[in-house]
Amino acid sequence: MPTVSSPTRPAAAIRPTPRQLEYQDWECGLFLHFGIRTFYEGHRDWDGKPMSPQAFNPQHLDCDQWATVAKAGGMRYLVLVAKHHDGFANWPTASSQFGVAQAPWRDGRGDVVREFVNACRRHGLALGLYYSPAEHGPRFHDARAYDEHFLNQIGELLGHYGPIDMLWFDGCGSENHSYDWPRIIGRIRELQPHILLFNMGDPDYRWVGNEAGLADLTNHNVVDCVPLSVRTTGTVAQPEPRWLPAECDFMMRDRNWFYSDQDAHTVKSLQELLGIYYYSVGRGANFLVNIGPDRRGLLPEPDATRLAEFGSELRRRFERPLARLEDGTITAAGWEFAPAAPLLLDHVVIQEDQAAGQHIERFALRIEPYLGHQGGWITLYEGRTVGHKAIIPLTPMRARRVRVEVIESSGPWQLRDIRLYQTV
Repeated sequence: MPTVSSPTRPAAAIRPTPRQLEYQDWECGLFLHFGIRTFYEGHRDWDGKPMSPQAFNPQHLDCDQWATVAKAGGMRYLVLVAKHHDGFANWPTASSQFGVAQAPWRDGRGDVVREFVNACRRHGLALGLYYSPAEHGPRFHDARAYDEHFLNQIGELLGHYGPIDMLWFDGCGSENHSYDWPRIIGRIRELQPHILLFNMGDPDYRWVGNEAGLADLTNHNVVDCVPLSVRTTGTVAQPEPRWLPAECDFMMRDRNWFYSDQDAHTVKSLQELLGIYYYSVGRGANFLVNIGPDRRGLLPEPDATRLAEFGSELRRRFERPLARLEDGTITAAGWEFAPAAPLLLDHVVIQEDQAAGQHIERFALRIEPYLGHQGGWITLYEGRTVGHKAIIPLTPMRARRVRVEVIESSGPWQLRDIRLYQTV
């Protein structure tokens, strides 16, 4: 599995931009793989099988349905595949003859990107576009000519649709390809100064390094290299250590990013989705779940229903805390809370104030048990980094007092929030 490395102590001085902090607060996003592959059952990345734009005809496309499902699931942002490795453009590009303009859908006048962008804005969702830098075909093998194609298409996507929050660069297929990144990034930043770039060129956030949706127990936001692709264990060194929060992408279904007729039985259970949430958002990373819209242009019912169940359960568990940071006392070692009466808790959520950087390297959760006649504190959990958020699920425990102690830090730390919950 590709890995990232975190630099040593001096990295503690590196701080995020306000835009990066905003991204981390979004926490959960919906990935949407949709395009010509949707209409070709069984085709795979790089298999070379021909696909005609004549097959693309989502007669009931409804991006408002996508946005409505996303909001019900607790998603704060959406990322649509604008162009995958096959090169099919979900907008009427002037740079190729392989896209929606060559399809029968909307009589060749359709624009999936336009409908997606408009729906996200209507529903108050942050929006991103996935663009595969690599694509099939001989043009890709002429690096200079391909850079022009790349620049032309990025110019269309970032110049014609208003503000775009994220541009998601997939490294798959780019392992041995050279891009004119200074020129490409310069154009991107000129067109969209506030955009967040994923993982390549001049990234603002990074891939976690797997497609299982899981972050490691130690998750540093400051790193000096990033993983590139599922096709290599190699990493790309950064010019210097930088703040790059991790995103954990994964499929709602077991094997297919694009829609398939054959795998509805593999839609993840609610418990598995919750587990992935705990090991992504609960370890300071973002959660990005993929659902492939079907050939009608709608999110399939099994996936949409499961995402709604997930959102409902998150709200049930985490909307009503028993206590928050301001209910307790900040101490030199962390935080302490003494409720008026013993409380039964089964979750603790901790957030570090990252405006001045990420500093907590190791912490402990301790309680003074109810009916502990000899007094004293019991350690229930020891964790490592906190960063944006650490979620600690517990076997229900009744406590007279609760402590969060910072055991090790790389600099002066500050807590943003602590919340205690009873969810059962």
